[in-house]
Amino acid sequence: MAKKADVNAFCGVAQALMRMGDTWTLLIVRDAFFGMKRFSEFEKSLGISKNILAARLRKLVDFDIFERRRLEEPGQRYEYTLTKKGRDLWVVLTAMRLWSDKWVFGEENAPLVAIDTATGKRVAKVIAADADGNPVDPARLRWRLGAPRANEE
Repeated sequence: MAKKADVNAFCGVAQALMRMGDTWTLLIVRDAFFGMKRFSEFEKSLGISKNILAARLRKLVDFDIFERRRLEEPGQRYEYTLTKKGRDLWVVLTAMRLWSDKWVFGEENAPLVAIDTATGKRVAKVIAADADGNPVDPARLRWRLGAPRANEE
């Protein structure tokens, strides 16, 4: 029987959670989408302790979610900006927010609504699509192994 760790090594959900799965990490990324860049902005917004925030920011830089840039100001000041890899988390956070709007708050009571500035319309769905861009019904999915596992030949 395969060990739990072995199974999780080849699971995309498990791997994403190992990198991003704690509450603080995802909230820091959320705040970056709201335009925050500085340590002090994240600290004030989240009410997080300095040591935890520093550790999470280091992790986000190590995983190439954030890029850390030194600012040309007195002292050692940095800003943290989302990389392409980090900006791709928008879909994940939006899906989580929309789920919460529906099942926690109720859609009419959503505490935050995203509006597309190009259309003026509410962002209301995240749609899974096939390679041609067609929406996918999860009830019609079947699963197969993707890339070969290192220990299977």
